[in-house]
Amino acid sequence: MADSPVVVNTKATLRTSVQARRAVRPAGQRAAAADALAAALVAAPAVQAAAVLAGYVPLAEEPGAGRLPAALPGRVLLPVVPGQGRELSWAVAGGELVPGRFGLQEPTGPRLPAGALAEADVVVVPALAVAADGARLGRGGGYYDRALRHARPDAVLVALVFDEELVAELPVGEHDRRVDAVVTPSGGWLSLG
Repeated sequence: MADSPVVVNTKATLRTSVQARRAVRPAGQRAAAADALAAALVAAPAVQAAAVLAGYVPLAEEPGAGRLPAALPGRVLLPVVPGQGRELSWAVAGGELVPGRFGLQEPTGPRLPAGALAEADVVVVPALAVAADGARLGRGGGYYDRALRHARPDAVLVALVFDEELVAELPVGEHDRRVDAVVTPSGGWLSLG
């Protein structure tokens, strides 16, 4: 079942607004936020205890750009967007990153199937906004909501956002997956739910 037109339109409006704010954020503010986010994420007990993490390579305007995924400890899985379809595959971080589909950076190593996400103890997901109840506004392609079906039930799902992107509520569609925690530059790691 598809989301209602109200949910779809409200999400689209929010995405446009957040992306416009991110586009004009000064580089110095982005860098300071990235340092704070990386420090808070790495210091979190869930991350320190994780044997395997799944992360992503933020775009230049996204929270954590320039610091992640390199700051993540241990074995780190990064997403690989397929040439066709909407099911992410994964690859182990640690080598060269190259531009993939949509200009997203991805590892050059061997591809792992979608189910490899089940190895991750912590999954760091991109978000444009996160609500206090764990609702996450993604980029709109549904890649992560599909991918998170492969995450273990006990895996900690955490999103990174700028301070003003942690909001009281967000529209939620039928297939949207909530996160367990959020990391903001000023607030650090916050458990949700």
